[in-house]
Amino acid sequence: MTASLATSALALANQGSAQTTSGKPREYYEIRKYHLQTGPQIKLTDSYISEALIPALNRMGIAPIGAFHLDIGPETPTLYLLLPCSKLETLVSAELQLVHDEQFMKAAEPFWNAPATAPAFQRIESSLHIAFEGWPKLTPPAVTAEHGKRIFQLRTYESPSSQDHIRKVEMFHHGEFDIFQRAGFGQVFYGDTLIGPRMPNLTYMLSFSDLTDLNLKWDKFRTDPEWTKLRSSPRYNFEEIVSNISNLILSPTAYSQI
Repeated sequence: MTASLATSALALANQGSAQTTSGKPREYYEIRKYHLQTGPQIKLTDSYISEALIPALNRMGIAPIGAFHLDIGPETPTLYLLLPCSKLETLVSAELQLVHDEQFMKAAEPFWNAPATAPAFQRIESSLHIAFEGWPKLTPPAVTAEHGKRIFQLRTYESPSSQDHIRKVEMFHHGEFDIFQRAGFGQVFYGDTLIGPRMPNLTYMLSFSDLTDLNLKWDKFRTDPEWTKLRSSPRYNFEEIVSNISNLILSPTAYSQI
């Protein structure tokens, strides 16, 4: 799976770091899902991610790394990783480089060498994204006393056509960022999917203190006059430009760097 992702994406690396129209570099993101079974797999995977994988990826320049347990959504238990990097080649080849890291290999031994009769995980899935031009870098929430109580919302918007997808991305740049800001959302990242399932689509992440905070801020968003104006624009309401929304609630692990 990882090798296939790397092979498909490396063709994009020749352009170097993607640039926005303003010249600011845009990050790339891998969203990785570890599908697990309740029981020993959860502890084994947590130990692997925290003690072996994150330190090794940080040494490659992939940071800060988000690690989240799925609280609300299908297919629990699932552990999500958010891997940001300014260099595409580093990101997509990282998994292939781990074997050359002796420190990693020693720490990863229980996970990597788990027998087929007691595997460390069920399946791993990955998708590759590029940051929006108007939000080119990941923005971690400010570290506060409530750090451990934060929740994150991971939302994916699928569009019925490429034209509709482009217009939905455009909506963020033509007002949605500002509406989120006024409503008090923690805006972590916005990514256009380059490789992944159910394309065309975009994915973004927001942060909140709890579910009550989430609901209050979405109420503010929906009642913002600028949102009413934006969504009623003929450019965006000529048809349904979003055909499906995936909405997940995640909680950060104790070792998450986001």
